[in-house]
Amino acid sequence: MSVQQKFDGLSDDYDRYRPRYPSGLLRAVADELAPFDEVTAVDTGAGTGIALEGMIPALGGSARHLAVDVSQGMVDRGREKFPEVRWAVGPAEEFLENLREPVQLIVAAQAYQWMDRARYADAALAALVPGGVLAVLQNNRDFSASAFLDAYEELLEKHSPGYSRHYRDFDIEAELGAVFRPSGGRVRTAVERWTRSMGVDDFVRMSSSSTQVQRAVAREGDAFLRRVRSLCEEYAQDGAVGLPYRSELFLCVKG
Repeated sequence: MSVQQKFDGLSDDYDRYRPRYPSGLLRAVADELAPFDEVTAVDTGAGTGIALEGMIPALGGSARHLAVDVSQGMVDRGREKFPEVRWAVGPAEEFLENLREPVQLIVAAQAYQWMDRARYADAALAALVPGGVLAVLQNNRDFSASAFLDAYEELLEKHSPGYSRHYRDFDIEAELGAVFRPSGGRVRTAVERWTRSMGVDDFVRMSSSSTQVQRAVAREGDAFLRRVRSLCEEYAQDGAVGLPYRSELFLCVKG
């Protein structure tokens, strides 16, 4: 199944229930761009524009925004939210390789793992102006800090074909550093921990917008979502579950 097929049809619940990005990490990106009088930003793998919700105000009204995603449904939803953004449907790598305008910021929020990562990093470096920034953002469920999330990951690993909770366990800073540092660039990482409270119904809806869950649903039908609901109800307090997150920012500056 292609990345496009994974996300087509999930845009409404994806947009409504997915977590947003910590404002402190978005401010760190904006601070790095302070030397520029004008900023053109490209959100790659933009989905429905969840990162744009925070990035647009963080950068201010003078910034110009472009966004690309492989899913037409995601782009349609994003265009409804942000008609002022220039949207495109297609692979991020190809979009960056074909840019013919100066770019100060490239963002990959919850999307880097879906890319052809080596090709993507090379394309981002080539597209950025000197001093420009590639910002890779991730909201990671911290299953090590939550019995509920540990049990939820175990449920996914048992019922979603091919899924492992460690699917993003690769050294992102090393990968990006190997591309940006040889030409005088720099890479740093920032981490923010926070907790989100969600009602049982909302968690089940968020879960259903996940490609991993959709694989389990394709195999087992709605019975899998009933398993998710039952697990939530087991751990819920006052009708809600607490979700600890570990959000990461990998900030790469072109030399």
